[in-house]
Amino acid sequence: MKEHKGFNSMFQKRKLTLGLNIPIEAHGKEVPILDRQVERAQLAEEAGFSCLWFQDVVLEDPTFEDPATGQIFDSLIYLTYLGAHTKSINLGTAAVVTPLRHPLRLAKEAASIERLFPERLMLGISSGDRRKDFEGLNVPIMERGRLFRESFDFFKRAISEEYPALDSSMGKLDKSNLVPKPSSPIPLLMTGYCQQTFDWIAENGDGWMFYPQAPEKQKEMIASYREKAAEVHGDEFHPFIMPLPVQLEENEDAPLSKIPAGYRGGRKAIIDILKEYREIGVNHIMFNLSKSERPVEEVIHEFKEYIIPAIEEENFS
Repeated sequence: MKEHKGFNSMFQKRKLTLGLNIPIEAHGKEVPILDRQVERAQLAEEAGFSCLWFQDVVLEDPTFEDPATGQIFDSLIYLTYLGAHTKSINLGTAAVVTPLRHPLRLAKEAASIERLFPERLMLGISSGDRRKDFEGLNVPIMERGRLFRESFDFFKRAISEEYPALDSSMGKLDKSNLVPKPSSPIPLLMTGYCQQTFDWIAENGDGWMFYPQAPEKQKEMIASYREKAAEVHGDEFHPFIMPLPVQLEENEDAPLSKIPAGYRGGRKAIIDILKEYREIGVNHIMFNLSKSERPVEEVIHEFKEYIIPAIEEENFS
């Protein structure tokens, strides 16, 4: 990924960039209404956020711990739509559930997006955890680890090789070829363990997305990941990405406090915790504003004016 413009603008050693989850909306646990998403995506790009992130959710499931349904629209379709209304901000999936998508179809979609928006796609992939989606598509959730591996292998060969000879449980390619091929290799970011071993994750991903944890605990995870990746890839850089719900308070001096999986506080406290995550090796944080108690436009503006410049200054100090 050394020559990949989007990857290198977003991921660098000892530096932190920030992204936003779609929908950019304070909907809590209610189904989002997707109000003014094009305008807000453009505001995020102008503010200096480096990536918009899309979830891969099929069904609304009130029994799931997070009953929200992502961005309602299919992740790849909506990613393409917002990509067409922005100029350069990266477009990430967090994450495509590969056992629920045929790898040849996914390769066709990803390659098409890459050709339409060169070097902007960050393809996060996962094994999935929403039982209702698996049931609805008649895919056995207990086999998702095996399905993930087989899908990954099929996808990688179909998208990168010319006329590959492929014959697996996923399908057969014989004297046929996927078109288009991507204009550049697409970064593949593993999400969690994907029902695989830690060694497999470090060997096969271009980066790793892991769930939010307190800095002292996340530091251990990052160190282990970098050690494993170095055993296979030497000094090749593999970024660490983390989601983080945040409630940015209007009072800039409001102290930091915990919310589920994230933090609440004024901008000074948020800047301090971001600096701490940067220091331990987090390279990108995707913010979820769904629990915001302020208009999201205000929050984006405050990131633009204060938080992003503070992190950029720290990156180059």
